[in-house]
Amino acid sequence: MNSTIQHLSSSSFAAATAQGVTLLDFYATWCGPCKALAPTLEALEGEFADRGVRIAKVDVDESPELAARFSVTGVPTLIVLKDGREVRRHVGAAPAGVLRELVS
Repeated sequence: MNSTIQHLSSSSFAAATAQGVTLLDFYATWCGPCKALAPTLEALEGEFADRGVRIAKVDVDESPELAARFSVTGVPTLIVLKDGREVRRHVGAAPAGVLRELVS
């Protein structure tokens, strides 16, 4: 299965998250727990899409202004946005069940 998880930058962020529900994964390429979380996000991508939830990633090293805007101080940080506003947050890697609960 090819992943269609969108990688967001400061320029693409607002349009991609303005409407609907988005699970944001703030990550870093050097972060072990972030790498461990990636396959779980990819596995849940189709299930979440069926529920109307997009998954998007933000590299904190490439977009430090977005990390600062959301007060992300550790990675991975998962933030659920509804119509562009934060509604839930989880810091650290999480199993699929926790991610399902986060977006419910």
